[in-house]
Amino acid sequence: MWLFMLFLAVPIVEIALFIQIGGLIGLWPTLAIVVLTAVLGTFLVRTQGALALSQLRGSFQRLNDPTEPLAHGAMILFAGALLLTPGFFTDAAGFALLIPAVRRAAFQFIKARITVQSFGYGDPRQTPRPGPRTRGDVIDGDYTEVDPPKTPTHPAPNNPSGWTRH
Repeated sequence: MWLFMLFLAVPIVEIALFIQIGGLIGLWPTLAIVVLTAVLGTFLVRTQGALALSQLRGSFQRLNDPTEPLAHGAMILFAGALLLTPGFFTDAAGFALLIPAVRRAAFQFIKARITVQSFGYGDPRQTPRPGPRTRGDVIDGDYTEVDPPKTPTHPAPNNPSGWTRH
């Protein structure tokens, strides 16, 4: 229900802000601000996203928990969507999510309300499973060793140099 209320309230707030700000500064400056925030937001999202991606890679290389860099990346992506949405309220929320301290606070808020039950790296099908192996895990087979073809180490008697063919 709260999501429905959010989808209803945000456009109403945006329309009210457009009317108020447009009445104060005029139509063209209002539209210029909306376009400028979209362009500036796109630039900031690209730079912040590249930084978050490098932090995520570093987390994987050090085999650390990637939860926080993933959450920061998701929040930066969401900030980009908010900044590309025309409006002053969504721009303010998007720019706020581009501030690392705000993202850390949001991550801590969300982290306190979520319980992680398990975490693992790699393909779960390749990790050994506890317990005895069943007959279905064994593959029987026969093999025959094949010798590689032998190549002569000296030239043929009718071609002593090896430079010409007959």
